[in-house]
Order: sequence, then C-alpha cells, then structure tokens
Amino acid sequence: MPTKKQRRRREKGRRHEWEEVWVDDEGRELPPEEAAKLEAATAPARRRDGDHAGSAKPAAKSSGFASRAGGRAGRTVQPPSWSRVLKRGAIFAPVMFLVSYYLNRPHGYGTALYTTAFLIVFFVPFSYLMDAMMYRSYQKRLSAGGAAAEKRVGTPQKKRR
Repeated sequence: MPTKKQRRRREKGRRHEWEEVWVDDEGRELPPEEAAKLEAATAPARRRDGDHAGSAKPAAKSSGFASRAGGRAGRTVQPPSWSRVLKRGAIFAPVMFLVSYYLNRPHGYGTALYTTAFLIVFFVPFSYLMDAMMYRSYQKRLSAGGAAAEKRVGTPQKKRR
C-alpha cells in the first residue's frame, strides 16, 4: 500500500497537464517537428556507427562515462603507478605518525615511528592493488558501456515538464 506521501505525489501528477519537450545534446529545447527531423537524420548514422569496421571515424570509447547527467565530465581513472602510490604514502605517513603517537602517548616517539613504518609497509602495496583494481573495473565499464552510449549520442531526448 502506498504511503501518504506517495499518494499525494501521484495525485499531483494526475492533476497537472504535462507537455512533451524535446531537448538536444546541448540542452536546448526543440519544437516537435525539428526533433523529428533530427531523430530521422541521426537514425541512419547510428546504424552505420554500430559496426566499427565500415565507419571512417570510430567513436570515442569514453563517450558514455565522460558525459554524465548535468553535463559534468566523468573522472578518468589513471593506470596504477608506483610513483603515485609512494607519493600518497609520503603524504599519509605524517598523519599516521601523529595518530599513532597520540594514541600511544605513554610509549613515546620510537613506538610511534615503528608503528608508522609498519603501517606504511602494508599501506603502499595495498594502495597499488586498489589502484589496479579500480583501473581494471574502469576499463571494463568503458568497453561494456561504449556501445550503449554510442546509441544515445545525437538523439533528442523527451522530457516531461
């Protein structure tokens, strides 16, 4: 059974008149006849771009994840590198030292330094493994989402207002 809030939303949707608005890739509103022309013009191009063997210019792989809702570009994940991981370890080492020093205050600086070195020995390889895992999952998303994203490029979208 729907909640009171859900019932009110449903009633509000039924109470108002809705008009269909077509929006192009740049976010401009289009009249229905112009949207139909644009959709008809891009339909054959989409079919041709579906197979990359015959197309002269292959579509960018990151098109699906580079453009997100709101027009913001997505973050690209860089391949893992030991130099970046070591820099990250150098940034976190003083923080780890201060935390271990203040948590083990009666034991002194030596224990805090030993604890920090122990944590860094585990932090650096683990950080590299996490970077590698993130990069592999990003590559999988790009290869899987590229074909679906190519179909959406250039087609007008219908929005209810």
